Amino acid sequence: MPKRSAKSLVFDWCELTPTDEDWNRDPADLAWQVLELHTIRAFEERLLAFKGLGLVHGPVHSSIGQEAVAVGATAALHSGDRIVATHRAHHEVLAQAMTWARPSGFDPRTDKMPDAVQEVVTRTLAEVMGLAAGWCGGRGGSMHLHAPEVGVLGTSAIVAGGVAAATGAAWAGRYLGADAIVVCFLGDGAVNQGVFHEAVNLGALWNAPVLYLVENNGYAVATSSRDGAHLHAGLLSQRAAAYDLPARVVDGMDPVAVRAAVEDAAADLRRGGHPVLVEALTYRFLHHGGDLPGHAFGYRDKAEEDAWARRDPVAGFGRALADRGLLSPQEQDPLRAEAQALVRRAVDACSVDGREVRADRWPDPRTVSQGAQSDGRELAGVRYAPEAPAAPTRELTYVQAIAAVTARRMDADDRVIVLGEEVGHMGGGAYQATRGLAERFPGRVLDTPISEAGFCGFACGAAMAGLRPVVEIMFPDFALVAADQLFNHIGNLRHMYGGRMPMPIMCRTRIAIGVGYGGQHSMDPVGLFALFPGWRIVAPASAYEYIGLFNAALRCEDPVLIVEHQALYERAGLVPDEDADYLLPLDRARVVTPGDRVTVLAYSAMVPRIEALAADNDAVELVDLRALDPAHVDYATIGASLRKTGALVIADESTRSCSVAATIAHECTARFFDDLDGPVLRVSGADAPKPVSRVLEQAAIPSDEQILAAIRAAAQREA
Repeated sequence: MPKRSAKSLVFDWCELTPTDEDWNRDPADLAWQVLELHTIRAFEERLLAFKGLGLVHGPVHSSIGQEAVAVGATAALHSGDRIVATHRAHHEVLAQAMTWARPSGFDPRTDKMPDAVQEVVTRTLAEVMGLAAGWCGGRGGSMHLHAPEVGVLGTSAIVAGGVAAATGAAWAGRYLGADAIVVCFLGDGAVNQGVFHEAVNLGALWNAPVLYLVENNGYAVATSSRDGAHLHAGLLSQRAAAYDLPARVVDGMDPVAVRAAVEDAAADLRRGGHPVLVEALTYRFLHHGGDLPGHAFGYRDKAEEDAWARRDPVAGFGRALADRGLLSPQEQDPLRAEAQALVRRAVDACSVDGREVRADRWPDPRTVSQGAQSDGRELAGVRYAPEAPAAPTRELTYVQAIAAVTARRMDADDRVIVLGEEVGHMGGGAYQATRGLAERFPGRVLDTPISEAGFCGFACGAAMAGLRPVVEIMFPDFALVAADQLFNHIGNLRHMYGGRMPMPIMCRTRIAIGVGYGGQHSMDPVGLFALFPGWRIVAPASAYEYIGLFNAALRCEDPVLIVEHQALYERAGLVPDEDADYLLPLDRARVVTPGDRVTVLAYSAMVPRIEALAADNDAVELVDLRALDPAHVDYATIGASLRKTGALVIADESTRSCSVAATIAHECTARFFDDLDGPVLRVSGADAPKPVSRVLEQAAIPSDEQILAAIRAAAQREA
């Protein structure tokens, strides 16, 4: 056999151990870290006690044993830096919040503890307990913490859920000119999630100033990352080689080692360096949740736990400081006492004698839905355009309108970026919807790999950091690949984080029904997105509507799905010749043609189709729904129409069982029962995926005959 040549590849991967210089810090800083370690330990112990007493509703994922990772990492950060973390994040949130609240030059050995430090401990406890004074008003609890005022961008209960958001936030910070980094804490289980790899690849491609800090405590619940049964590579940090990231391994039980690694990485990131992955080897002393040890569940033995307990980071750091003559036990005792006092005062603020929740601390139940979507103040006072374009006008196709209005918004607002697959290639994507944007706005049109979860999560983080991303999902079926990011995160975070975090993302996608793409490329996504209250949904039926709704959507502080139908792309329509900034309301339907016998509701490509079918029928009042999320369906316009006609037909192409029409029909029956002369009639697609066969696909879509038959039946008051 012929001999093959081999070339050695260099992977920047090493283990870091602290030097004497790393230990010889300002004594006040070392004392502060002692205070933080003891505060976190006392906080976690109190939480476990509260869980046992029923004062915490929901899980408690204790970080006992892992405190050094949080304390060491946050000690290395600057005031503008931010963190993203996991479901097990009390230690990271406390360390970050306490560090932000610490005044410059503060020495915990001699100075009076500031009220701001007490406040962050109390607010963290209140949030975990679900109380109104918590960071998120009690809506996030233990796993969903959001405190931007102290640099906590957010935590996520989904494994690896925050990795893409951290990447997007870091990139956005640099884009906006900030000299700041994002530290993304993640667990060992996260490196096996696909979104981890998608996000890290994007971070490497676009040089985001993000540090991925893998807090490897050895177990994802009961699944070991160190026994070789669930992870082929020897160390998790070896995964960094695939993306050409520098990787470091440190002792996660030593805050000095963690701080040194994060300082080095942060300094390089601030100089414009590549993202970095740091693996901190640590151990959680207890089971995944609760106060029992892991050996009680049989997945690890007591000898292993005892060996790690001898390396307790709280006690170990204190001993090391004393052995080095840096901080004596006598100097540390008051710090331990102050830490316990911080937690005790937080307990007193949230409970009665640590035995029951203070009744006046609960959130008002009447606020349960507040914050799921914006209250609309960003659109208050807007003068909306008329329902038809004012002269002078010009003609644009629907797809030309997409490109034109996107360019206009990018020209007017530097915060608008565009990302998705092929958005900068082929002259503007497969259908020219982003034509000319890449050349006109270099650096703001991000062609992505085929990684919907990664780039949707990236957009989430970018929006959290202050940008207004426009995301193209080439086919709505691909939203299922990104479902966690679109629904668990983008759709939920505003409400979950207390209703105070805008999520200004626009997601564009097209319905490709009728052109033979088959069951995995022909979804109508409206019914799916409508399941999640955070999303607004609009479906423009013309070029004029597209521009007006797009402009309003990019002013809105909520995520907006804008649904395009491929059948409309080449359809021409009139738009104002001199006004590209007009707005149409995101919560108002349009009466297309008046009638007196039957109301027909439709959206998107169904609107011009039914308008043509009923062109000579004075009985039909056609209503273009436009807004389709349940909170903003225009029932006022629908009700006014039904009071005139007394009959209702709803027509769409979606599969019958997954159609938003079912919800609208139910609501109309409940709201307007006395105005209806008969049952609501629905015309929808077959309950089957759309086939590729031309004949079968047409059979799966409502025919002209079916639509007209339903209109006749309703007009004649037939069931």
